[in-house]
Amino acid sequence: MIDILIVDDHPIVAEGVRKLIQDSAAANVIGVAGSAKSCIDFLRWERPDVILLDIGLPDMSGVDLCKMIKSKEGSPKILALTTFDERSTVVNILKSGADGYVLKNSETGEIVEAIQTVYNGGRYLCGNAASMLKDNSATEMLLTKREKEVLKLIADGFTNQEIADKLFISPLTVDSHRKNLITKLEARNSASLIKKASEKGLI
Repeated sequence: MIDILIVDDHPIVAEGVRKLIQDSAAANVIGVAGSAKSCIDFLRWERPDVILLDIGLPDMSGVDLCKMIKSKEGSPKILALTTFDERSTVVNILKSGADGYVLKNSETGEIVEAIQTVYNGGRYLCGNAASMLKDNSATEMLLTKREKEVLKLIADGFTNQEIADKLFISPLTVDSHRKNLITKLEARNSASLIKKASEKGLI
């Protein structure tokens, strides 16, 4: 069973999402936080598999909270569940490390599918968000500075260990960056990654 933490400052909305998930029997809501602070406090004691994160929180931007959570090793998957439907918002939350983006007015089935997709290591974007990210400039914006460094070294033919040595990070971290790059560029493997990155002018 997938353990879920809902982070939303609107109690009625949070309760509706909680009921939707519980009724689906696809996941289990282990907590609801109404602010960034209560979310951080919750994570000190509990470990959800997936966080459903609203972007508009009263004490901190959901984008900043996402970045803070994702900065720690072994962080939960984060699915942005929001009413915001703007390209800049989608780009910023994904750039901060979110694993998916879905709108609150989505059908129950889509929200459940999004949860299951990110839990299993994939990236989920609702239709509107996916359309916004089709152009090359959006793809480049999604890549962090470190991911761009790793991408260049992958293209130059260096192994994970060699990249780790050059960037003073662990091979495990390099592998994580490689997987993120494959996901973001929608590649099948490292060879496909280099080809797609070249086509998009990223290397």
